[in-house]
Amino acid sequence: SRGVFPVEVGLMGRNEEMIESREQFVEQALAEYEGPLIGYALGIVRDRDRARDVVQDTFIRLYQQDREKVQRGLKTWLFTVCRNRALDILRKEKRMVALEEEKAARLEGDTAAPDRVADWDERVTQVMDALNRLSDNQREVIHLKFQQGLSYQEISEATGLTSGNVGFLLHTGLKRLRSLLPEDILEKSVRKQ
Repeated sequence: SRGVFPVEVGLMGRNEEMIESREQFVEQALAEYEGPLIGYALGIVRDRDRARDVVQDTFIRLYQQDREKVQRGLKTWLFTVCRNRALDILRKEKRMVALEEEKAARLEGDTAAPDRVADWDERVTQVMDALNRLSDNQREVIHLKFQQGLSYQEISEATGLTSGNVGFLLHTGLKRLRSLLPEDILEKSVRKQ
């Protein structure tokens, strides 16, 4: 069988091979999607530890699923389960936790001058403030599109919105961001592209 580690055929026979391939499947999914899912969950629950818990629950559910049912649409399935689990947690707690800025991770290995770091921090704060002024749906689809790289169809499947609604939310959200952000931030981001 392709993509499966050789296993000893013992009392479990073929089931032993299926256990190995399931573990390998989940490990590969974990390696590829854990980081993006944590970032996505963090955007919803606003707490790194809770985001990690959400992602852990997502991968536990993946392990429990029939591999054949989720393999084709794995990315969409993972983001949908992650989103639903994160929203479940918010509903249970009925409170939003302030977003923690990850300055150390962002600046890790960067030896920029203090004035450049301060300028960067100020710009990030301005962008985060502008994002927080968008509707929850606009913020979510912008995050999925630009930070997670999902297609309109994948966003649609992950959120339950229609593709047309996703496009509309992206368009209006980006238009609103442009109106909220200072001109110098927009000019620098256009020059970098």
